Amino acid sequence: MASTLSWWIAHDLLKATSPAFAPFSAVLTMNVTVSKSVWQTLRYIAAVVVGVAVQAAIGFTAGPDLFAFVLVAVIALSLGQWQALGEQRSQVGTAAFFAFSTYASATTNSDRVAQLGQIILLVLIGCGIGLIVNLCIAPPLRYRSAEQGLHQLAAEMESLLDDMADGLCSGDVDAERAEHWVASGERVQAAVGQARAGLEVAESSVSLNPRRFLPAHRSYLTFARYRQTLNAMERAVYQLASLTRSLGRWRDTENTYTYGPVLTAYAAFAGSLRDIAHVIAELDADTLAGQAEEMCKLAGTAQEALQNVLSAADEDQLPLADASRPYGVLIVEATRLMEEFQNTCDVLKDTSEG
Repeated sequence: MASTLSWWIAHDLLKATSPAFAPFSAVLTMNVTVSKSVWQTLRYIAAVVVGVAVQAAIGFTAGPDLFAFVLVAVIALSLGQWQALGEQRSQVGTAAFFAFSTYASATTNSDRVAQLGQIILLVLIGCGIGLIVNLCIAPPLRYRSAEQGLHQLAAEMESLLDDMADGLCSGDVDAERAEHWVASGERVQAAVGQARAGLEVAESSVSLNPRRFLPAHRSYLTFARYRQTLNAMERAVYQLASLTRSLGRWRDTENTYTYGPVLTAYAAFAGSLRDIAHVIAELDADTLAGQAEEMCKLAGTAQEALQNVLSAADEDQLPLADASRPYGVLIVEATRLMEEFQNTCDVLKDTSEG
């Protein structure tokens, strides 16, 4: 829509020599959020103005010859490294080269001034139309991105915990599976970054967006709960990754497993955490209060499962104090992991009531 309208104005109304500048500018400056569109528009316009200005300064001084083109290229590409222009800094060179072509094709200085001015005018028209369409007709409001990021992160955690529960329960902790857990732990850590990016997109989509004033959206535009939840989950992910590395070391240092009840209890504990992660993977702002209540109940079950691990370790006289063996570390990691899952549940419960 924005590109079509820009082309119609540039080609049919203005009869511009290079009408493609307008729709190109309209499409280029439209972004996933209104605030980003505004910033990209300002930077793009600045980049084009700088590029055209470079060409005008060199062209009217040295003329449209090869030496002038070399000067334009060197200066424009150097200015294209200006970090203040962000992603649009490469447009300095593009604008300068198009301006040189337009300048060289004109026959008089007045025509050259008119043509260079027309480039800037077309860019302003395209950017203006693109910004208006993005702002008033179809402004994206991506508040669900915050939930989706948590969903993906929790789904990764659920998958890993489910595999851990299955392997520990069956006693199948061979080297290949231990390595798989470590790799999965690293993927979960990577998912934290994706979840944080989704949260940032959700927050930035609200800024300057007129749709945030609509009654249907107002209740979804507070992201503090998601940020607090993500922070708590990030700490849980760190502990989970540490736990997978500890299990990997367990497999490297132990030839036999004589502590079957402890493994079984550990498997039940991992399964109880998996159930919590499953609820987070289906988190929905519309049913958050009920889900938070369910998670708190599951956290109570997980606390009991952790106590069973500690009891089994005590009954089987697990060598927790032996620094050369990983059992003590496993118990410590399980305790810390439970603390972070409990914290995640508490955060969601508190924010759902707020």
